[in-house]
Amino acid sequence: MAFEYGREYTKREVLKRLHPLVAEWFDSTFEDLTPPQKYGLIPIKEGKNVLISSPTGTGKTLTAFLMIINELLEMGERGELENTVYAVYVSPLRALNNDIHRNLEETMQGIYGLAESKSVKLPEIRHQVRTGDTPSSVRQKMLRMTPHILITTPETLAVILVAPKFREKLRTVRWVIVDEIHSLAENKRGVHLSLSLERLRELADREFIRIGLSATINPLEEVAKFLVGYDDYGNLRPCVIVDARYVKKKRIRVVSPVADLIYTPTDVLSNKLYETIYEIVKKHRTTLVFTNTRSGTERVVFHLKKLARARGDIREDQIMAHHGSLSRQVRHDVEERLKRGELKCIVSSTSLELGIDIGYIDVVVQIGSPKSVTRCLQRIGRSGHRLHEASKGIMVCVDRDDLVEVAIMTREAYRGHLDRIRIPKNALDVLAQHIAGMAVEKKWSIDEAYRVVRRSYCYHNLPKSTFLNVLRYLAGKYSDLEHYKVYGKIWLDEEDGVFGRRGKYARVIYTLNVGTIPEEVKVKVYTDKGKYVGNIEEEFLSRLVPGDRFVLGGKVYEYLSSRGFRATVRPAFDSKPTVPSWFSEMLPLSYDLALKIGEFRGKMFKWIEEKRSDDKIAEYLRRECRTDENSAKAIINYFKEQYQFLKTINAPAFPSHNVILVEYYHDCKRIWQIFHALYGRKTNDALSHALAYIASKKVRRNIGISLHDNGFALIYPPDTPTFVHLSEVKSTQIEEILKKSIKNTELMKRRFRHVANRGLMILKNYKGHEISLNKQQINATTLLKVVSKFPNFPLLEETYREILEDYMDIEHAKEVLRKIEKGKIHVVELPLQNIPSSFAYNIVLVGLSDVVLMEDRRALIEQFHKMLLKRIKILRSK
Repeated sequence: MAFEYGREYTKREVLKRLHPLVAEWFDSTFEDLTPPQKYGLIPIKEGKNVLISSPTGTGKTLTAFLMIINELLEMGERGELENTVYAVYVSPLRALNNDIHRNLEETMQGIYGLAESKSVKLPEIRHQVRTGDTPSSVRQKMLRMTPHILITTPETLAVILVAPKFREKLRTVRWVIVDEIHSLAENKRGVHLSLSLERLRELADREFIRIGLSATINPLEEVAKFLVGYDDYGNLRPCVIVDARYVKKKRIRVVSPVADLIYTPTDVLSNKLYETIYEIVKKHRTTLVFTNTRSGTERVVFHLKKLARARGDIREDQIMAHHGSLSRQVRHDVEERLKRGELKCIVSSTSLELGIDIGYIDVVVQIGSPKSVTRCLQRIGRSGHRLHEASKGIMVCVDRDDLVEVAIMTREAYRGHLDRIRIPKNALDVLAQHIAGMAVEKKWSIDEAYRVVRRSYCYHNLPKSTFLNVLRYLAGKYSDLEHYKVYGKIWLDEEDGVFGRRGKYARVIYTLNVGTIPEEVKVKVYTDKGKYVGNIEEEFLSRLVPGDRFVLGGKVYEYLSSRGFRATVRPAFDSKPTVPSWFSEMLPLSYDLALKIGEFRGKMFKWIEEKRSDDKIAEYLRRECRTDENSAKAIINYFKEQYQFLKTINAPAFPSHNVILVEYYHDCKRIWQIFHALYGRKTNDALSHALAYIASKKVRRNIGISLHDNGFALIYPPDTPTFVHLSEVKSTQIEEILKKSIKNTELMKRRFRHVANRGLMILKNYKGHEISLNKQQINATTLLKVVSKFPNFPLLEETYREILEDYMDIEHAKEVLRKIEKGKIHVVELPLQNIPSSFAYNIVLVGLSDVVLMEDRRALIEQFHKMLLKRIKILRSK
């Protein structure tokens, strides 16, 4: 195997390998080495590729940079330092780039200050940030005074690879650092970066040292493959893996604000939730609160400020929101205030998961479930920033499914079981974009370009025929597309086996359309005085009427008017605002954690069947899952209700990881076929769509789908004579069924636009003119119909691949079906009932989300619950 887990080195051993001044500075600044430094510094010095995985605040960044700074100083003293780039640092966040620049500045000042005190003149080492925000004057200056360490983003790296003059400065690159690699490897930004690194390797004409920095992630070998890729002979490049994921202690607690999550009135439960969080904030110096949606963030900030106003023991301006729809300036101000210790509480959706420097955090509060063990540890790892301090997390839940989920998540976190990462493979839209970029650089032979692409781990198994198909698409071989203004981006001579750029605008088209992040339609919000506040979704704007009030950035604004994609508001104060219903998708439960929860269900039902006492079960939940009394009580009652109901209807089995219970519920208007399939939303998305497609063909009616992490429901008309069964979907057939089921959907149209953008079929920007999203979507809908007639059209194939593999989880859906086929998972059908079981409440509620308001939903659960208990009582008395 190409990977090794390095040995530990002492501080003395490391200091011996450093430049005397760097060694003296390090020795006087740091008492000892952190775990990443003990294992990572020497391999970097020895020129090995290194992947470091450890929590925030363990010295990863300095580990990556120390030996590079050391080497550059030694090169400078030998007179070998030229006006060129030697190290490239890539991170997914611009804010993180600015932090790194500042941290490097401090390190350099420390070393240079020491040299000055000794009257030693050190050579200058320059470092600079270059992103899409960098003004052209600064970019020009970089050609004259080139940074030895370039700090950038994946997108900017792809652009400078074709910048005629600056790309020459990259030929000398010896080190590449990829920070926050865990947030890149799972998506197309990471795929994009992996190809940029191989193109950079080709430009440098030699191997460079790759250093990957990651928060808690699993499996490390998979991430290492993504980081290093393959050599020209098809061998994995070697890599030293530094596993310091568990070096920090953690203290996680699971909390429920009330003991009874069913009968506690909505307003009381809501108040208790915010009071619980407020008390945590009051007891700690700085609290970071995570919600899973932007609307949740705004709601929490609003209620905490309201409590602060009423109680007067925390100032309102010490509680702030931080999420992606706020302007960069607002986010930056919040980060700076937090660093200066001016804030008591900051509430975020996902924008503070990554390692932006936000100063000292005492405690992390997570509202609801973060949906994976890895994300749970990454979020909690933001607290106790110093190595010797424990990361402290409090998980607050107001839903019984969330409570069970978070309890098992916490148990698995303490056991060191992490969810597995999934890296996308053979994304043809990203490939098309890079081939267009490669053609800008020079004339390529097809075999040479194919060799470069296959060095990336994401494309190592790409068939040559598929590669040629992408080349043909880019060369305009589908002549029908020219009628729709889709022209060739490259020329291709298959006979001679070469290709190159076509047209004088090839470079401009590539640089203006580079990247993988799809554009979302956002409406910019300004006050009547012209101050930019943040963004709201276009769909939300369409529902607003003048006088409506909503929360943005933790403040209430009154809507006045709009023109195009600009809305005008004025500050307002009201205790009942209309909070934006953001359209950011909820996080899906990971498949690995879903299986563990399924196993726990089996264990709980076994204990109840064996008549194990509530006290013993509660003791297990407190000890293993770190729950409080309220949470333990709620979980036990939840399982006992489900058990009693299933017993009274003589159910032959209970839902678990190896039993899918199928429940039928009639509510007069429709019949719900509820599958208790605890496999996470992405897997259930694939299973439910395939089943619904077959069911709709059977009954010749549209079948509704209600999708949840814990299962799904098919919703039939009330007079349906027949239902679909899981045995009707075979593991070998599901892919074709799903392709048919999504063919004419809105999802297909939207995803095709994203893929066509990335694959340069639909341009976002043409020669400096932005093309409206509205026009892009109209073009996408038209082109989708056209390309559907072409066999194996690369961007159509990629749209299907993206939906089935990235948006859904077809691989795990196939795994579930194979287990059913082999008898490892049993499917148990229950008789038709006029009430749903406790475990089905949330699945049913998702299906009613267009009908049921939030306050009505809890009332409906209460109503279900009363009917259920009444039914159990009646059936027992018989």
